[in-house]
Amino acid sequence: MTKKPLYTIGHGNRKSEDFLALLKEFGIEYLIDVRSQPYSKFNPQYNQNDLKFLLERNGIKYVFMGDNIGGRPKDTSCYDSEGKVDYEVVKTKEFFISGIERLKTAYNKDINVVIMCSESKPCECHRSKLIGKVLNTDNIILKHIDENGKVKDQATVINELNKGLSAIDLFGNPINVTSRKAYL
Repeated sequence: MTKKPLYTIGHGNRKSEDFLALLKEFGIEYLIDVRSQPYSKFNPQYNQNDLKFLLERNGIKYVFMGDNIGGRPKDTSCYDSEGKVDYEVVKTKEFFISGIERLKTAYNKDINVVIMCSESKPCECHRSKLIGKVLNTDNIILKHIDENGKVKDQATVINELNKGLSAIDLFGNPINVTSRKAYL
């Protein structure tokens, strides 16, 4: 029997009803919010309380995990000298590992889960560059719902991220991936 994948989605600037329709299309039971700061200045319908209320009215449970697997950790040792999040460092932190274990539990229980952040393009978000890469190493099936509502697998998203190039350098070492922008 094939396991259900874990899905990811970014709210972007979608209308609430379009976002909700996508969640229903994929049979989502739980939305895991992985935004470090669960609000949106430009799309207030995705502020934590508003989103939670919308989801619960529609039979979807809201779970906040931005403190464990969010893209901007509170731990300053996770940032490089330019203020960018160093995902290789984050992967070693207990808070991140415990968050990943919770996702693995949901996967092993075959629960329809979507991991949500704000970026609508999966290749621009830590959902694929950090969470997805870690889950992929444990053979967990991850499907990204992109900005057009289409599904892409992890390999396709990473290929887009790397523009078709290898994720290793000339010496066979993995290329260190950081966040797109500086936060410190």
